[in-house]
Amino acid sequence: MHGFGNARPAVLIGTGHRPRSHDPDAALVLPADLQQTVAAALKEDVGSGDLTAALVPASRMGQAKVITREAAVVAGRPYVDEVFRQVDPAVVVEWHVSDGDAVEPGQLLYRLSGPARSLLTGERTALNFLQVLSATATATRRHADVLRGLPCRVLDTRKTLPCLRNAQKYAVRCGGGVNHRVGLYDGILVKENHILAAGSIGAAVAAAKASPAKVMIEVEVESLDELRQALDAGADMALLDEFSLADLWAAVALNRSHPRGPIKLEASGNVTLETMRAVGETGVDFISVGSLTKHVRAVDLSMRFEYAD
Repeated sequence: MHGFGNARPAVLIGTGHRPRSHDPDAALVLPADLQQTVAAALKEDVGSGDLTAALVPASRMGQAKVITREAAVVAGRPYVDEVFRQVDPAVVVEWHVSDGDAVEPGQLLYRLSGPARSLLTGERTALNFLQVLSATATATRRHADVLRGLPCRVLDTRKTLPCLRNAQKYAVRCGGGVNHRVGLYDGILVKENHILAAGSIGAAVAAAKASPAKVMIEVEVESLDELRQALDAGADMALLDEFSLADLWAAVALNRSHPRGPIKLEASGNVTLETMRAVGETGVDFISVGSLTKHVRAVDLSMRFEYAD
């Protein structure tokens, strides 16, 4: 399958929930804002009406197929379904793959049948979701495959496309990755500027522990001494920012031997596919990769009518 593993998470079809952050075993569930996200995308594209599709007789029915022109990992099936549900419930979407599946060039992804106007109107919005989310899932699978056999997992970030965060985080899980916090509201990540403003790592963590929000407290550290301070303060997790391999090994040893450890460790910064395995072998729990969601190159997909009558 062109280098892509076939393992994919179980999917719970239903909205209103999300996996717990950093939980590699959480079931894959649909974002609660799926319908609103699709509605906004259709409003952007269709606006007051599809002027070109209106050239086709309203009574004409059609059938079309969508294929991939390149190897990929599929993500976005529920978004495609929702696009056509909102455009016209009479459209039937017949899927030949599932989210998380590895596919080959030329492979059939789904067929559409229904009013020809509706197929044409929903085409671009549906493909936009599928090509972008599949790109994120594909990149995630490449990174996850590098870590195969290790307990370390690939983690996403908040470096997402505007208004597509929940969709991209869904795609990360389709690719075998793990979600970090969704936003600023569901987890505390104390970074360099927070530390400077608070006065110290200890002061920042103490303030976090006193907060009424009972969420995970993570501290970004840039040295072994700062990691020790985070451990002393009782942080739940530490982000090891641009540590060398030698320092990552030392950080893991310090974490395991500390009286308040071990806590979860996340390696971040300048990690590539070529260096990822070595980073994972140090014993860190997660490697966060911003490029999964921000360096998106859409998967090449194609929709073609098979007939219209």
